[in-house]
Amino acid sequence: MLAIATIGMLSATTLSAGLLLAFTPYLMRRNECFAVTIPAFAQNDPRLAYLKKRYAVIMTIITAISTIASLAAGAFLVANEEALGVTLLCTALLVPIAASFALMLCNRQKVAALKHAEGWQAKGSHAAAVTAEEDLPRALPLTWNLLYIPVVLATIALGLALYPSMPDMLPMHADFEGNVNDYAPKTLGSAIGFPVLIEVFLAVCMVVSHWMILRSKRHTDPGAPATSALAYGLFARAESTFLLVSGILLSGGIGIVFLLSSAGFIQLGQAAVAIFALCVPVVIGSIALSVIYGQAGSRVFKKMQADEGFLADDDEHWKLGIFYFNKEDASAFLPKRFGVGWTVNFARPAAWAIMIGFVAATLVFLASVFALVG
Repeated sequence: MLAIATIGMLSATTLSAGLLLAFTPYLMRRNECFAVTIPAFAQNDPRLAYLKKRYAVIMTIITAISTIASLAAGAFLVANEEALGVTLLCTALLVPIAASFALMLCNRQKVAALKHAEGWQAKGSHAAAVTAEEDLPRALPLTWNLLYIPVVLATIALGLALYPSMPDMLPMHADFEGNVNDYAPKTLGSAIGFPVLIEVFLAVCMVVSHWMILRSKRHTDPGAPATSALAYGLFARAESTFLLVSGILLSGGIGIVFLLSSAGFIQLGQAAVAIFALCVPVVIGSIALSVIYGQAGSRVFKKMQADEGFLADDDEHWKLGIFYFNKEDASAFLPKRFGVGWTVNFARPAAWAIMIGFVAATLVFLASVFALVG
């Protein structure tokens, strides 16, 4: 049952992520198509509609194949063919991402050629007047992340309460069928420090992501400035709220589940399934937000879809459709051009400093984990 549950969750994750990629072109802003700026009315052009439909069909087929591959990977893992199973599973997860990027690049060239042939050029000024900043909805204040503190303190308190009842050797790793095959001596570090470290690392990642949302350039459509600014504010608030709730759920859940496993209340394999189960509402919520709001709030208000032209065109700053380089833009963060969420301005030193800092923090985290549990 444990193996079946794990296989099912992995396959469901592959399917959900693949389908979200498949329908990404329909979630983007109305003045963008495959990372190319176009007038909103052009979204109804049958040639662009065909490209989006073909992309969705191809990605759906690839997703179906990848989901079947993830099921096969699970079967290999159950049969103790770990090397083959892990390789197949990683392939099943990565192929849809690689295929999506390749298809986006191919269609981006075609849309850019069509844009040139039709003479779709930006007119007027990029500037747009919007409602006063303080009157617009925005992401949650960063102070909401103080909620992580009681979560960590509660984990420490529970760990101290359970510590005396924990065995001298703590289970640390189990095979795909739930059989424990690695242990670590019981210490305060391995029993309590390890889950707390995981919670703190996840909390830091979530807080930095929240800060990026707050610091991101606010998307405004010059053709509908007030409406698009409001839509983006609602999108940012929803995403930051979801990020906070998801972070607390995952960090707190992982810490508590590990402590219960160490104390013998649940088996380590069952703990792994519980952690996968915690990820289910996060995946579902992420997809739901993407469908409801669209990228940068593009699906919030229908009237944003009616403008007849476009005033701003920054295609030259987007390399391969996903990498933004603009030295004249002071913003370090901004909404993605293809996909839901945010990216960085690679021309800003601050963006590179943050990415390097994240890599360094991850290395420190891994080194700390090794020091605690060996």
